[in-house]
Amino acid sequence: MEHQPLRHLRDIAHVDIADAGAIPPLLEGRRARLERFAEILERDPGRTFMTLEEIEFVPRKLRAGIRTDNSPLSFAYADPVLRASGLTGDTFGEARAFFDMSTGEAHHLLCSCVNGRTVKAGPTAKRLRRLAARRPGLWLAYGCAAGFVALPGAMYLFG
Repeated sequence: MEHQPLRHLRDIAHVDIADAGAIPPLLEGRRARLERFAEILERDPGRTFMTLEEIEFVPRKLRAGIRTDNSPLSFAYADPVLRASGLTGDTFGEARAFFDMSTGEAHHLLCSCVNGRTVKAGPTAKRLRRLAARRPGLWLAYGCAAGFVALPGAMYLFG
């Protein structure tokens, strides 16, 4: 059996769904998930959320379980589209895994040491959109190009 991406299967599959409006569309990839998170926050940009308490002082083994009521993560978890797409909780670890964020990205977005005790939905949505627009593969390409450029010089100097 050949592995096919979900978007390709949707294009070729002929599936009749009686009530297509009842099933929310699944979100594929980091960008789509972050965009959806930003979209739901932008519905009420003035809403205030609690931030997570001093993430960097929590032992690494316990960080995944950090959560706060009325946080942006609990708001995201209440969204049926994000839950149907695989968001299984409103904890720091679950958010990092589901939205494919690094610890630093999640810390910058959610921690009280960066944002204060509360954060508004509007600025948080802007940060999410900036995260979604980043292209980490581009930095990898730059690094590889720099390595190829530096390789002949290093061979000349050391070899």
